[in-house]
Amino acid sequence: MSKEDIIVVAVDGSDASNEAVRWAANTAAKREIPLRLASSYTMPQFLYAEGMAPPKELYDELQGETLDKIEAARKIALEVAPDIKIGHTVAEGSPIDMLLEMSNDVTMIVLGSRGLGGLSGMVMGSVSAAVVSHSTCPVVVVREDSGVTESSKYGPVVVGVDGSEVSQKATEYAFAEAHARGSELIAVNTWMDMQVQASLAGLTAAQKEWEQTEKEQKQMMDERLSALAEKYPEVPVKKIVTRDRPVRALAENAENAQLLVTGSHGRGGFKGMLLGSTSRALLQSAPCPMMVVRPESE
Repeated sequence: MSKEDIIVVAVDGSDASNEAVRWAANTAAKREIPLRLASSYTMPQFLYAEGMAPPKELYDELQGETLDKIEAARKIALEVAPDIKIGHTVAEGSPIDMLLEMSNDVTMIVLGSRGLGGLSGMVMGSVSAAVVSHSTCPVVVVREDSGVTESSKYGPVVVGVDGSEVSQKATEYAFAEAHARGSELIAVNTWMDMQVQASLAGLTAAQKEWEQTEKEQKQMMDERLSALAEKYPEVPVKKIVTRDRPVRALAENAENAQLLVTGSHGRGGFKGMLLGSTSRALLQSAPCPMMVVRPESE
């Protein structure tokens, strides 16, 4: 099934959600595609006895409140990008079900996050985890404290490269985003040698091993990036191979970036340079919005 070229942003009225709306509107404008505002509501179970149908007035009230949030989000989006086309979806039930169903048909889903305090409103931690883990399109998480600023709005797009197929898919998305934004692409590869060499001879041998590994990693990056660099010749590319922990290396290179792109290996967590702990840490601590790209199928 072909996907509709459209960006969906989850709306719940929180400050974090509003930051996500701003980022999504800006991205929709740069990619010249429409934005869809999505929100849901659930009937509070404690308000009526089991087996009783809640009154229509209650449905109308909940739907009205949700539409008010949509309208407020629409105004925020138009402040950022006055010329974009904006639609909306309001659903009754689980926001997870709504967003995952929409992920089958759209280009990107954007969620707001309060950062270390967890995700807010309709994008609580469980919602974000489910959507990031099971979405069939890329998911961007925008923390309340990591939105676009004056210093980052012209910044680079950063991508983690580890040689895997899903990393390659993430790199394709990163090039497309850099192209749409007219920005530089920074490709980061990290590796760690866990052996501690105590002797001087050991340190010399380790240094040679590090140099050889660095050479091999640079060659891998050249091979992985060459076709995309030809496809997007106007995108400047900076390649970084560093002996460092992935979280620190990616977070440091994402300072003042517009977007950090990473690949996820599916429901089993993140592998290679993107282990579960790494991805979770980056979602909490990355200094810019973060896109998670998953395989086409499991």
